[in-house]
Amino acid sequence: MHSRPAAIGNQRSSRHWLQLGLCMALCLVLVACGFRLKGASPLPFDTLYTNIEENSPFGANLRRAIVASSPHTRFVSNPGDAEARLTQLANREQLRELSIDADGQVEEYELNLQFVFQLTDAHGRIVLPPTELRATREVPYDPDDSQAKHAEIRMVFEDMQESLIARIVRHLSAPDVTQAFQRVRQEPVPDRLQE
Repeated sequence: MHSRPAAIGNQRSSRHWLQLGLCMALCLVLVACGFRLKGASPLPFDTLYTNIEENSPFGANLRRAIVASSPHTRFVSNPGDAEARLTQLANREQLRELSIDADGQVEEYELNLQFVFQLTDAHGRIVLPPTELRATREVPYDPDDSQAKHAEIRMVFEDMQESLIARIVRHLSAPDVTQAFQRVRQEPVPDRLQE
């Protein structure tokens, strides 16, 4: 009579150890393939200057994202005080008619966002060459509800900007950018670049 509960207890114990073993194997596989939880990605410099307007929503959100990703990095207002300079070369929004109905009314718009930037060190030496990021979305349009649709288009552009900001931060914290910054930092500064 006592052998049946003991057998059930042994089955549960075996199942527990099997589940634990599977969890450990899964963890090892994830670690081996390079998986890591999203968190801070420190940048290789402590001070950063950018010509992107601090008061614009894009500039404010970019600064917040960089500081959240790299808490030791702080922005400076004078380029001479910065170890690195993030320079905006272009930032364009474009709204294009994508389709028109038989009455000549717009049915769908294509939203395009282009952002071009580069990263240099304190002496203007290239760390990350000019890099272009693009985002495109399509938005249906109803001329009978134009006010709501214009608000929706603005929200889609803002969402596209948030997506671009995340991509910029990923570019800046990439291992090749860190290596390039360290390499440039170790090179002697040519006389023409010294201040």
